[in-house]
Amino acid sequence: MANVVDLICYPVKGCAGTSTSDALLTPAGLAHDRSFMVISENGIFRTQRRHPRLALFRPAIGTDGTRLTLDAAHGADGTGRFGTLCLDVTTSAPRRDVDLFGTAFQGIDQGDEAAAWLSEFLGAPSRLVRVPPEHNRITDGLTPGPSGYADSSAVHLLSRASLALLNQRLAERGAAILPMNRFRPNIVVDSHEDHDHDSGGDPAALPHAEDRARRISLGGAELGYAKLAVRCAVTLVEQETGARRGPEPLRTLAAYRRAASGGVVFGAKFSVITPGKLSVGDEVVIQEWGDADL
Repeated sequence: MANVVDLICYPVKGCAGTSTSDALLTPAGLAHDRSFMVISENGIFRTQRRHPRLALFRPAIGTDGTRLTLDAAHGADGTGRFGTLCLDVTTSAPRRDVDLFGTAFQGIDQGDEAAAWLSEFLGAPSRLVRVPPEHNRITDGLTPGPSGYADSSAVHLLSRASLALLNQRLAERGAAILPMNRFRPNIVVDSHEDHDHDSGGDPAALPHAEDRARRISLGGAELGYAKLAVRCAVTLVEQETGARRGPEPLRTLAAYRRAASGGVVFGAKFSVITPGKLSVGDEVVIQEWGDADL
């Protein structure tokens, strides 16, 4: 039997996540996930691919979404001089044009104080925007669905069995094993069964079972498979320090996780079919299986 073992929300795209024992799954993913985004002065989203120090921000947002805290007290300079910034979230400020992977959207600017704080920390002129209420982005995949400012689909799901197999292969190469946060999932699942990929038993316990899961029920919600998660240079960033530590895991993943459509993949993206409450410990039931896109 597989269960939810972690739920992670990333209120600000590209910044650190916050683990929680309970979360509301909305049509666009975990409540408040990727509902804010750091952008350049001309509206292009900032990412750890170019600004790995984003990993050092520890955002937290209240349940009602009206108060956002950005904590950088343990920033890379070690001085603690950036401390914590607390913002009253606005949904009525003017909209700005934003660019997410070449697609135009709108964002609600969160003011000059946040912009100045982010700009100093990142060393580049930046602003903070929020997804507007009228945001109507629908992402593609086998099961399309709404999404905030996530790279693609609303939910990224990854199993501990998949990470265990990767770490086994890394160790065989003499490379350091990696923590789950390198891959920034929203939902982490695990099974009590053996993670040996040659073992029988529950297919949900096998590494990369998420590749073949087409419909999942967990807690009071349902997910529909959208696509495999294509990995990029963000996986090279050590999330605790905001430093790039290449070439792993991409080098090892490239040896056994190349998708038929191209790219290195690890984990899977899902759209929300039925919103509901999720909790750590919820049973994960695969209602429908398919073939992996590898």
